[in-house]
Amino acid sequence: MRLIYTSILFLFCLTSFATHNRAGEITYEHVEGYKYKFTILTYTYTPSLANAQRDYLLVSWGDGTLSEVERIIQESLPDDYDRNTYVGYHTFPGPGTFEVIMSDPNRNLGVENIPNSVNVVFSIKTILLINPEIGNNSTPVLTNPPVDWAAVGQIFIHNPAAFDPDGDSLSYKLGICLGESGENIPGYEYPEASTSLYVNSINGDLVWDAPVEPGIYNIAMFIEEWRRGIKIGKIVRDMQIEVKSTNNKPPIIEPLEDTCVLEGTLLEIPVYASDPDGGMITLSAFGGPLLLSDSPALFPVSEGDGTLVDTFVWQTVCAHVRKNPYQVVFKVKDDGTCPTCDEDNRVSLVDQKNLNITVVGPAPENLVLTPTSTSIFVDWDQSSCDKAVGYFIYRRISYYGFVPEHCETGVPAYTGYTLVATVDSLINTSYLDNNNGIGLPQGYEYCYMVTAFYPDGAESYASEEICTDLVKGIPTITNVDVIETDPVEGIINVIWSKPTEFDTLLAPGPYRYLIYRSEGYWGESLVLIDSLENYETDTTYLDSALNTFENPYSYKIEFWNVNDTLRFLIGSPHVASSVFINLVPDDNAVIININKNVPWIDTAYVIYRKNNLSMAFDSIGTTPLIQFRDSVLQNGEEYCYKVKTAGGYDDPMFVYPIINNSQISCCIPADTTAPCKPQLFVTSLCDSMANRLTWTNPNHYCCDDVVSYKIYYKPVFTAAFTFLTAIMNVNDTLYFHYPENTIAGCYVVTAVDSFNNESAFSNWVCVDECTYYVLPNVFTPNGDGINDLYKPGPYKYVDHVEMKIFDRWGILVYETTNPDINWDGSYMKNGKMVTTGVYYYICDVYENRLTGIIPRNLVGFIHIFAEEKTNNE
Repeated sequence: MRLIYTSILFLFCLTSFATHNRAGEITYEHVEGYKYKFTILTYTYTPSLANAQRDYLLVSWGDGTLSEVERIIQESLPDDYDRNTYVGYHTFPGPGTFEVIMSDPNRNLGVENIPNSVNVVFSIKTILLINPEIGNNSTPVLTNPPVDWAAVGQIFIHNPAAFDPDGDSLSYKLGICLGESGENIPGYEYPEASTSLYVNSINGDLVWDAPVEPGIYNIAMFIEEWRRGIKIGKIVRDMQIEVKSTNNKPPIIEPLEDTCVLEGTLLEIPVYASDPDGGMITLSAFGGPLLLSDSPALFPVSEGDGTLVDTFVWQTVCAHVRKNPYQVVFKVKDDGTCPTCDEDNRVSLVDQKNLNITVVGPAPENLVLTPTSTSIFVDWDQSSCDKAVGYFIYRRISYYGFVPEHCETGVPAYTGYTLVATVDSLINTSYLDNNNGIGLPQGYEYCYMVTAFYPDGAESYASEEICTDLVKGIPTITNVDVIETDPVEGIINVIWSKPTEFDTLLAPGPYRYLIYRSEGYWGESLVLIDSLENYETDTTYLDSALNTFENPYSYKIEFWNVNDTLRFLIGSPHVASSVFINLVPDDNAVIININKNVPWIDTAYVIYRKNNLSMAFDSIGTTPLIQFRDSVLQNGEEYCYKVKTAGGYDDPMFVYPIINNSQISCCIPADTTAPCKPQLFVTSLCDSMANRLTWTNPNHYCCDDVVSYKIYYKPVFTAAFTFLTAIMNVNDTLYFHYPENTIAGCYVVTAVDSFNNESAFSNWVCVDECTYYVLPNVFTPNGDGINDLYKPGPYKYVDHVEMKIFDRWGILVYETTNPDINWDGSYMKNGKMVTTGVYYYICDVYENRLTGIIPRNLVGFIHIFAEEKTNNE
């Protein structure tokens, strides 16, 4: 009797001890090296005896070790909640991914969506990634406790108000609650919702729209950390929601708009709350800004009757600048009263609104540009926020007039600005823009903006937009004009604009132009071909004896000071090339591709075609594009073309428009356009050991000149397609293929037109569905000459087998790798014949399949009748 009493008392204590866990999460902070501080928060049922006894928890660190973590704080919350804070330190052995798990024997009783919840382990975990390349990491802090109630038929919203001290990006998921060993609880179901239950992956709102039945429910939220696109951690928050039926209506917070604030600015945002039932309400806030050690935000908890307004106040400072916004969750909670509420259905309900605040760094100030003939010095003041670690320099041609919107940081792409340089230093506030060493082209207005950037990738507002022209101290090429097209006697006219703003004190003269030429567009092999002495009047050069029929040419003009005592290069402009057209024959058309490399901007291309009657070149069209298609031509007839380009520099000091001509080139149109591809269908005919291919005829829906087809095949998926056969009748769209080594394979078909143009491959179709190896289940090795060898039926495409036959005691009787098997019914060890009975086999059949030689497992029984026939039979 004493034993029975003791057992009952033990079970009672265990149940009382264990029925208390309602919610919890694990977070950590990096201390040093591989050492981390872990904080475990559990929310427990206040009346439970376990609260007084649970002064430590056992934690698995994910590295093969366990240890106890002591409770340092126990505090009472409304609605029978206790919040317990456990803190422990752990040093990990090195880099790796670690699952830190806390498991407590049981959850509290009566959770509707966890079967037999009182006997289900309560587990929470967090995932820690230690990777020196990623850097040290601390988890976000979940500032909003999971202690709110819900009402049947009314939307419930909870946000953990996660704040990441490292500024990492966060994402959120709905998950399954965890049980033993941190695994999903078997039989767990998400709570029923009248419309939906989900977690907003971006802002972290858990939305239950809406509870259907009263009761206690548990939900898991996953909060994931991301840095530079890599997931670096995860917290699992297990939270309990108690749903009750009530006439109470939840209070309301007026909508809040996300905002940005320049660091150093005092941010003041009024928050309005009210209760439709006129009850007492409490307004509070959660989130990172209220936890900061340096100039935290202020929003004291306030109470009011029916309506309430309070002001969120935050004096921002430089240290607050970061890429990701700060999230503040405002929560209003009523006292559960309403005109039709009694004590039985009095439930305190909440509303919450999220506010995202982005703290932006100041724009660099006092941007100054100092131009030379080929470069621009960019200078600015050091950022007033010393958290910045460098600057981005943006450039475009011509003024845009960009003024950033309230939350528009950096320099957006729509402005036409491009990032040209990065300065990785707070104190380095100058940059020489020489176009990566090749010099900036003359003739344009260059505009700049500068931003400061921060360690986490945040970017400040853009500086004022400042523009300048280059100093006109070097010659500027304006024309490379093909005058004569000829393989030997080709002529190109090169024209440039003389320099007007060079320093004559430093370069007193006399001056000389050196003219360089190279085949090609980019001046890869420049050779000095001539020089001119009079820089005022000698600004044109006629270059002859060229092969303009086959080659484009590029030029560079150097400007030199050449007196007897002082000889040096003053400067040279960008290389400029002639216009060269490439003609591509097409079906009743010619495609003209326009190629060039020039420092000015061409805006129009006039296309000329030779009139075979008048022998003059007629304009047939103008395009802003560098490709033109001349259609409605006759195949087999020659057509000749040239192109005239028109454009110029932005600077009005240069000639405009700049006109240049290409060489003359001729082409004969021909059908080079491939026909449309067919649509392929393949089925395997296993009994016939063939694959049946059918396909569509493109002449019926796309083109009209397909005359034949080509079929390609490969026996395994990883091989390349090889030509199988050609079908010369365009109306024949059926083919049977009888493969030799395997019926598995992949096929494509192409269409071929009358000019022998072949289409792209059709869709791939792969088949791998036939098997041909079957083992009999009856064997009679009785010496009558019939069925005396055990072997498969007719088979094909088998490489080998691994056949094992066992007797009923599990003793191996026979094994072979021969697909024919050819077992005579004897034991392989002693040669004795087996006795009549049932035998078991395991056979791995290695067949030629689509992905190679793949085993197929066969298991079964063999009924053996081994008695020899008598003479009377």
